[in-house]
Amino acid sequence: MRRDGKVALAGGGRGPGLLAQLRDPPGGRDARIMLLALAVDRTGSGLWAASSVLYFTFVTQLSAQQIGVLLGAAGVAGIAGSPLAGWLAGRLPVRTLLIGCHLLRLVTLALVLVCAGFGALLPVVALTYLGDRAAKTLEMLFATRAAGERRVAYQALSRSAANAGYGVGAGIAALGLAVGTLDAYRALILGNALSFVVAAALVWRTAEPARGPVSGVSVPGPASGVRPAAGRSPWRDRGYLRFVLLDIPMNLDDSVLGVGLPLWLVSSTSAPHALVPAFLVLNTVLVVVCQLSVSRRAEGARGAARAVLLYGVLMLVTCVFMALATRGGAWVAAVVLLAAALLVTLAELMRSVSSWELAVLLAPEDARAAYLGVAGMSQSIQKSAGPPLITGVVMAAGPVGWLVLGAAVAGLAVAQNRGCARRLGTGPSGTGSPALPVG
Repeated sequence: MRRDGKVALAGGGRGPGLLAQLRDPPGGRDARIMLLALAVDRTGSGLWAASSVLYFTFVTQLSAQQIGVLLGAAGVAGIAGSPLAGWLAGRLPVRTLLIGCHLLRLVTLALVLVCAGFGALLPVVALTYLGDRAAKTLEMLFATRAAGERRVAYQALSRSAANAGYGVGAGIAALGLAVGTLDAYRALILGNALSFVVAAALVWRTAEPARGPVSGVSVPGPASGVRPAAGRSPWRDRGYLRFVLLDIPMNLDDSVLGVGLPLWLVSSTSAPHALVPAFLVLNTVLVVVCQLSVSRRAEGARGAARAVLLYGVLMLVTCVFMALATRGGAWVAAVVLLAAALLVTLAELMRSVSSWELAVLLAPEDARAAYLGVAGMSQSIQKSAGPPLITGVVMAAGPVGWLVLGAAVAGLAVAQNRGCARRLGTGPSGTGSPALPVG
């Protein structure tokens, strides 16, 4: 099969390298500009992630409890960003909406600099997170339309660009935090705001992508006995909502890496605390370097469904390693936890391409924007519910808690795999009979 005049490589085949594809990505010039805008945006996100808590502590003088409530409420507000963006994208140009999200966050971050109290900061930070989540959904909608059949390759490139930008932002933030003055903290917030200006200017240079059908896969329709979505609303499509519900635990790698690994290391193992930064460094480097090659194994309905299974296996083994880390000395624990960080990163690589690919393939073409907006909620919900699940349930239960979590995620991955395969007509029977009923 040929795609855009080039030979499409399947499975483990070798294709152009990362730099070559960044220069000539699926979607052409507009996709290349969007990747640059995404990298700039994530550089600002790295600045914010590394400095926001300290800014709220030392500049605005909030207590730890107030910061927790502030960020928790903001995370809840972010959940609404995805379906709102999807609903609007079905009615307005994606490009215009994305520019609007960048400008919204520019305004809210400017307000952060002048708001001093908790009550004033709460709605401002909530709007920032809502705009952030909406922007991410709109970026992927742009990719789905611009890259077409090669959206998985574009998704991989976007992940590499985003992680590279995030790493650059975190590195710049480290310099500012080392200075530690009030002006340095404010400069980091302004740097994030500046990233929105640049990203909006870059998006303005692109053209609105044409709406087109997903090619390369036959999605079951009325001819195969599956009724079209009632009213083309994702909220009335029980099968799609079931997919989104199961996709929430398919995002738990994020909380395991960002919360579980460091807290488990310091609270339950004898591994050196200096190992904690190595987890994020390992994750960032592997995502930048390996995302493109991994994505080739998750293209299409069959590849994406298989990647869900592999995700479950990787998460199960990761959790086994977490449980075993308590049984050795410092060096054994360090090696085991580094192995767990490697495995959970591989799980993330699988999930990042398979989750969106399945969300696209399972959605009816004429209502794809609204459907993908609902699908985008799974990441936001996990970011709100995942950390308390890890700290309050899994870690509280000790090593057994990790084993139960791994087994649960693996079991849910099997259910997700079977449901998606049957609805897409790629199951063993090949009948296309839906395990996720539509409507």
